[in-house]
Order: sequence, then C-alpha cells, then structure tokens
Amino acid sequence: QVQLVESGGGLVQAGDSLKLSCTASGGTFSSYAMGWSRQAPGKEREFVAAIIRRSGASTLYADSVKGRFTISRDNTKNTVYLQMNSLKPEDSAVYYCAADQSFHNIVVLTPGSWGQGTQVTVSS
Repeated sequence: QVQLVESGGGLVQAGDSLKLSCTASGGTFSSYAMGWSRQAPGKEREFVAAIIRRSGASTLYADSVKGRFTISRDNTKNTVYLQMNSLKPEDSAVYYCAADQSFHNIVVLTPGSWGQGTQVTVSS
C-alpha cells in the first residue's frame, strides 16, 4: 500500500483560500486514483473530491464544494492537491487524503490507503 502525508492545513477566515497537498510514497503514484475526504467533529467522514489515475483528466466533486474546490495531481512529484477557495466555516474539518487503484473506492470512502489528516479551520 502507498503511504500518504498531507500538509497545508491551517486557520483561515471565511472567504480565504487554502491549498492542501498530499505526497505519496511506496507505490507507483500514477497508477492510483486519488481523493480527499473530510470529517468535522461529531459528523461522519464525507467525500470531497477525487481524480482518476494517470492523466487526472477526470474529476468528481461533492456538491457542497463544487465550483470552489479544485483537485489536481502532479505525477512527477507524487503529489495530489486540493485548492480550496471561498472557504466557509462549514468547511472546517480534518481533511484526509486517500489512494486506491479504483476510483469508485475513493468516492465511496473505502480506499486502500488513508493519510493521517490535516486540520482546516475557517473562522467567520
């Protein structure tokens, strides 16, 4: 399984932007679909975004972030990104990176690998 390390979380104000990164090791990065999910206190983990393996030409977003968040990947750096714009207090959560050779498994939150998470807090 691939190992994942997230970075880029922090405390921002509503309307600000933040870019999360997730760097993978221990596998062939380009062969993995990648994604992000999040979990707020007292809530279940929810899907945020996913990107197909290799080209990354196809992506999928949760309705709550569509138009504000952008997922991308750089296979030369073994890294997937989540650009978050127009942040809202309800975006506050721990954000987790996920990897799996199946895009479906990313979307339904059953990937083979999870990162440890990075905290994003958006103040009003």
